Amino acid sequence: MTESFRSLLRSLPDFPASLPPFDAKAAESDPALLFQAWLAAALAAGVPQPHAFSLATTTAAGQPSSRMLILKNIDEAGWHFASSATSRKGLELSENPSAAMNFYWPQLGRQVRVVGSVIELSARASAQDWDERPGADGRPNSSWRLYALQPSEIEFWQASADRNHVRYRIELSK
Repeated sequence: MTESFRSLLRSLPDFPASLPPFDAKAAESDPALLFQAWLAAALAAGVPQPHAFSLATTTAAGQPSSRMLILKNIDEAGWHFASSATSRKGLELSENPSAAMNFYWPQLGRQVRVVGSVIELSARASAQDWDERPGADGRPNSSWRLYALQPSEIEFWQASADRNHVRYRIELSK
């Protein structure tokens, strides 16, 4: 890269000057509830698509890939997302059923990272998710799968203007 491109990148702003405070010691202990509160704050701040996240998977050989998806739900099964079983991510999940999600809300200087194993939910749940998609026409899609990431680790990250960013990491046992 050229020096001018490097300089351009270095000159770009990182975060807004005013960021929400976050006290990890006083944080909600249930990560799903804390995530819902942060999602509500992102909605209130006008963050577009605050339910979008990057999903990282790997092949059996460890070759990583990532793409953007939409969170469908959080319940006792895990953090839900959907895809075709024949897509690259579907094939990677069949080879190596573990993944990482990363939600990022730059307007608030926040991100949430969720890591764990992935399970396929029932055919009925997958069909229901397919039918509820925008533009659904009632035709079934036998390759559509609803997955749940079962977290082993969740990290809430809050940026700070003084670069003393706050990390709140929760390890979960299954």
